[in-house]
Amino acid sequence: MASRIGELVLGCRDPELLARFWCEVLDFVVLEREEGQWVEIGTPEGFGGPHPTLFFSRRDEPEAGKSRLHIDVNPTDRDQDAELERLLALGARRADVGQTGEEQWHVLADPEGNEFCLLKARINPL
Repeated sequence: MASRIGELVLGCRDPELLARFWCEVLDFVVLEREEGQWVEIGTPEGFGGPHPTLFFSRRDEPEAGKSRLHIDVNPTDRDQDAELERLLALGARRADVGQTGEEQWHVLADPEGNEFCLLKARINPL
């Protein structure tokens, strides 16, 4: 048997802020929290389901250097342009990492500046 990704851990200044943002982006719910220290979010099915959880751990100081891991998201019920507008309204902002403008994805940053990419839908929107 192989391993699977159970959770992705992100160090951050405000776990509650990022949990709210990513719950809205991914339609996740808060699964567990230790007030002021960490928040774990995931699908309503909870821990051990088909998707990894996101664990936001409080860090007073950001980690040195650029993160080598980022999240890619795909819209599930709308096209990429509509999802871009939704994410920007939730508090995401555009990020410039040297893209040419010809890419088929958008580089964004969450409220704490963590970069993520909005890809095109991989399934047909409803």
